[in-house]
Amino acid sequence: MSHVLDNPALASLTGPHAHFAERRGRVLRYPVDVSPWLALPDDPGPDDWADLAALAGPGAEVPLAGYCGELPAGWEVTFHVDGVQLVDDGIAAAPDPEAVRLGAADVPEMLDLVERTRPGPFLPRTVELGTYLGIRRDGALIAMAGERLHPPGWTEISAVCTDPAFRGEGLATRLILAVAHGIRERGETPFLHTGAGNTNAIRLYESLGFRLRRTTAFLAARAPEPLTDERELAAS
Repeated sequence: MSHVLDNPALASLTGPHAHFAERRGRVLRYPVDVSPWLALPDDPGPDDWADLAALAGPGAEVPLAGYCGELPAGWEVTFHVDGVQLVDDGIAAAPDPEAVRLGAADVPEMLDLVERTRPGPFLPRTVELGTYLGIRRDGALIAMAGERLHPPGWTEISAVCTDPAFRGEGLATRLILAVAHGIRERGETPFLHTGAGNTNAIRLYESLGFRLRRTTAFLAARAPEPLTDERELAAS
């Protein structure tokens, strides 16, 4: 039997994040202003690829994080990076006295920080996925981290970033531990993803008490254009 973390977007969108789910057949996704993550079933067939193509639209670029199978004819890989998934294995989670809860009013500053630091996708409504914490200096947001995917019993830590002028002060570590504390307080377990080549981040996470659970992949593919029913492609 597969683990919920083997297809965490599917587990999230059929579980705690079901209220976000946009569905076509067995394909689910978050609203496009919330998160780029979408969920294919574990065993996608021609009908599922047809539904995905219809949901995305002709020629659209579709993120397929974690998908390791073959793409059907007509689909073109546009991005591929090897990744890793790490899980809590005894991290010293703790609240941080300087961390403040971030909300909708903080989104413009959060988007600005993300634009300058590139921690990964963060969109205008991503803050709705869970708790986001930040650290401010002289009123300015200089670091943040928060929650993204939410499979049953688990919560992903994401959007960990620090203004370049304040790096080296351990702010990211403090925020990771603070977000993890909130997750643990709910009786859930923290996990996270990063690029397999991001060795500095992996070393940091392992030093905090995360352990490698599995390798994965972050990829994107372009839907056929003009849009063709995947059932026809599979039969051709």
